[in-house]
This record gives sequence, C-alpha cells and structure tokens, in this order.
Amino acid sequence: MVAAYSNKGESHKNSIQKLVSKYGIGGLIFFQGGPVRQARLTNHYQRKAKVPLMIAMDAEWGLDMRLDSTIGYPRQMALGAIKNNEAIYEMGAALAVQCRRLGVHVNFAPVIDVNNNPKNPVINSRSFGENKVLVAEKGIAYMKGMQDNLVLACGKHFPGHGDTDADSHKSLPVISHDLKRLEELEMYPFRELIDAGLGSMMVAHLFVPALDNTPNVATTLSSKVVTDLLKNDLQFKGLIFTDALNMKGVSSYFEPGEVDVRALLAGNDVLLFAEDVPKAISKIKAAIVSGEISEEEISKRCAKILKAKYWLQLNRNEAVEMENLYEDLNSKAMQLSNRKVVEKSLTLIQNRNNLLPYQQLDSIKLATIAIGGMASLDDINTFQKTIDLFAPAKHFGISSTPSFDEIIALNNSLEGFNHIVISLHGLRQYPGRNFGITKEMANAVKLLEAKGKVALVYFGNPYGLKHLEQLDEIESILIAYHDGEFQQEYAAQALFGAIDVNGKLPVTVSDIYPAGTGFSTEALGTFKYTQPEELNIASSDLNQIDSISLEGIKAGAYPGCQVLVANRGFSDLQKELWLLHI
Repeated sequence: MVAAYSNKGESHKNSIQKLVSKYGIGGLIFFQGGPVRQARLTNHYQRKAKVPLMIAMDAEWGLDMRLDSTIGYPRQMALGAIKNNEAIYEMGAALAVQCRRLGVHVNFAPVIDVNNNPKNPVINSRSFGENKVLVAEKGIAYMKGMQDNLVLACGKHFPGHGDTDADSHKSLPVISHDLKRLEELEMYPFRELIDAGLGSMMVAHLFVPALDNTPNVATTLSSKVVTDLLKNDLQFKGLIFTDALNMKGVSSYFEPGEVDVRALLAGNDVLLFAEDVPKAISKIKAAIVSGEISEEEISKRCAKILKAKYWLQLNRNEAVEMENLYEDLNSKAMQLSNRKVVEKSLTLIQNRNNLLPYQQLDSIKLATIAIGGMASLDDINTFQKTIDLFAPAKHFGISSTPSFDEIIALNNSLEGFNHIVISLHGLRQYPGRNFGITKEMANAVKLLEAKGKVALVYFGNPYGLKHLEQLDEIESILIAYHDGEFQQEYAAQALFGAIDVNGKLPVTVSDIYPAGTGFSTEALGTFKYTQPEELNIASSDLNQIDSISLEGIKAGAYPGCQVLVANRGFSDLQKELWLLHI
C-alpha cells in the first residue's frame, strides 16, 4: 500500500495510477486533501485496478485528522475519560459510516498503546490513558463500532509504543522493560482486542531487547515479534500491517526495497507506505528465488488479503457516489455522535464546596476571562457566548503572552465580581512548549486565582496542568481536553447544571490529581442546548419556522421576533435565537 494525496497535482496522480495499473499494488493509504477530491481519485484508481484496492486512512479522531471539510472527534485521551463506553461505540459506528461513504475500508485505529509516559512525543493524547484495562475496554468499543459497520479496525502500535520518549518517525525508540512487564502491561490491550475479534494489527518501529536484541532491527522487521509472538503465541489471525516504511525507525538502517523484503520475511501481510514499489517487487522475487521465502507463503498472504477484501465487500467494486457527499459526511446524525462524546468526556477534577454547577444565579456577579486562542481581544468566544445563555456576565480576553501591565489592568477590572471563570485556549496536545502553557499564562492564572471564587476551565491536554502553579488553591477545575466549538458549548453548559458531568481523568497529572480523579455532578434541570436529532427530531422539520416567522413580519403582525425551540428540557442551540428585522 502506497501513500496517496488528494492535494497534489497531476504528476502524483499519474505516478499512483502507474503503480496501480502496471505493478498491481493492493491498496492505498490516503493522507492530506479534501473529501470530494479524494473520492474522485478513489473512483479513478479503482477503475484502473484489476483487483479492487483496499483504501485506508489514519482517521483516529475522524476524517478531519487528514481531510478538510470533515468531522473531527476528540482524541482518544478524551474518550478515555468517558465512563460509559456506549458513546465510544456509537462514535466508531458513525466514523465507519463516514469512511464507507468516502470509499475507505480500513481505519488505522484505535491506538491501544498504554500511555504511561507523559513525555511521549508521538502517542500521548492519541492513547485512551494509562490504565491497561480501560484502554482495552474502550479500544474494544471503538473497534466494534467500526467493524460492525464494515470498516476494518487496526490495533496499534504492537507490542506497545506508550512508554517511549522518542518518536519512531524520527528515530528508533528503545523500550528496555523485561518480558514480564511487557506481557503484563504493554501487551495486555492487544491480547484483549485479539480475543474480541480485532481484524488487523499494526506493528511498531521499536527496539525491544527483551523480544529481539538484534542491533538496529525494529520490531516491524523481527520474525521473533511478528511471527513467533504475534502470530504463534498470541494466535492473531487478522491482517498484519507494518507501520509506515518511510519512517526513520526503519529507513535509517535499510534502503527502500530491502526494508520491504525484511518486513515480509518477518511475517507482515501488508507493506505500508512502500517508497519504491518496483525495487521492492524485484527484491521480493529475488528472495523467492533464493529460497528466503516460498511462493506458497506469498500465496498464503495474498489469500489472506483477498479474504479481507471480500469481507469488506470489495467484490462489489461500487464507485463512491459523488452527489451529496459533503452533506452526508457532515450530516446532523454524524455531528450528534460527536456531541455525545464531547459532552460525556468533560472531567471535573476539583470542586471545593460544590461550587459547580452554579446555583442561586441572582446572587452571582460573574466575570469570564479567556486566555489565549482569541482571534481578537475584542471578540468573545463560543464558550463565553454560551455562558450568556444562562447568566449575565462580563467578558474579558487576553493573549497567551500578556504583559505584566495587561495582567494588572485586568486584575483591577475585576473589582466587584464575586465569581470568576478563567478559560485557557490555544493549547497543544503534545509535550513541546509545555503543552502550550506559557509563563505569562501561568502567571495570569496565579494572580487571578485570588479574585473571589474561581473556576478554571481547561481546553487542552491534562498533562499540561502541571505547568500551572498552586492549582489546589482554585475552587473548581473542569477539563474539556480540546478547544473545539462543541467542547466550549458543553463546558459552559456544565457550569450551570444543564448537563451531568461524569468524566474521570485518564492519566495522572500529579500526586494531587491521579488517574481516575473526577467529581460527578447532576444536571439541575436547567435547559440543555443541543440539536433536534438528540430528541429524534430532524432539524429540517423545523425549517418552516423561518418562513412562518417571516410571514408574520411581512404581514405587520410584529416588527421582529425571537424563537426558542424547546422540548422536555432541551433547547436547540443552533436555532435558539432567530433575530428577524424589518
């Protein structure tokens, strides 16, 4: 399988077409581009293929991981906070529907590495967390959601990439744990998903002396790991993919072509991101002639792949339907699955004196301060706008690197407010640059935490909280994991008791906030803002409200109107206010 892009020109298209038609490659892994462009290319390449191509993507947190104009779900660390795995299953199912609609058959997900190293530069928030049992349970839910809807899941990165501080894209990471530790911890989720019916596995580029101490030989290229351990000991019968063969973890030691042969000899079925297909084929043929691998074994691997393609219904070889593709990929039903996992992932790790959710709003004088991520300091973000639906508040905003004078001026502006909500935005998912926490941001939080009763809402990777001082002096801390529109909407709703909060911290932030930390709060009966589909009402059924409202204005019945759509305690955030002017 070679890398394909929908944001490159005609020469790239022609080179892929040649590999498909002349060399008969078995599949493609699509990277950057757009959904419509990718669908057109998929149809084109499939027409050129004698045997239908297996199309794959890295879409761990949705098609948005690679493509514009598509839905992006929370990363797996946020999913690791969810108490009930049903929402994760539904997300996997919705993502599978999107994949199949786009002509994608394999999603290289879920990541089932146990992330027990906060400094991990490549896994980190891509993992469900540090608890091996929860990683396995949530990985199974994600896997079944996809495979129940005819998308092949792929567990990665075997035998476990979580406890590294190096990136296998750039070097060959070393895992020095003994075999007992590897079997008890790192390999636990892989065994559990194999038992649950995992369809494919991706082998990592790691150096694990306890499994194979041959110098400079990654696990991907080791028959002791791929054949002896994965196939024979763990009895894995699904497809085995290499990790990308252009990554430095293997390409630093072996040339294109040679690395492909070594991966095949190790026991892998699919050579991913092959850089020189003609050379690889030539060297594989030479390996057959020399007796390093038999033609019978090659045929056995091919049959295994063809059976997977048949399970994926590629024998039907149906073209991707172009009409309404964008609308189908971004439908309200798909958005609802995103809303659910965002809502259920919210995690309250501190709540002194039950500050949240806010009650007795008539006695609260509320100010909000958004730090970082602001397009303009004069704007208010979605989080602040959603707060306005529940209570009057004065909104402030400063950059992630405010001057000392700006912080003092802001501090002086807060006189008279007895409740402060600080929200941190524009953060990073990886350890570099302290997860996006600047010194100025930390100083601002430290100064502001002394102003009345403070709730901190953190829109980022929870590991980054360790770069904020004196967190234990803040009354309430709510983690939303990402800085998306839905995260901002639901975090604001959580403050006012419109939704339950049940998330549990999936990783250890500090001794004060270990994995599993999370206070539960119950909704107060306040209006919850959502979309009609959550109540099994189609948004399109409400469109006539627009025409009715306009008709009243034209008839002079009223000069303008506001319409609130509500049902059983739910209101429609998207259509909550229609302001119609003459």
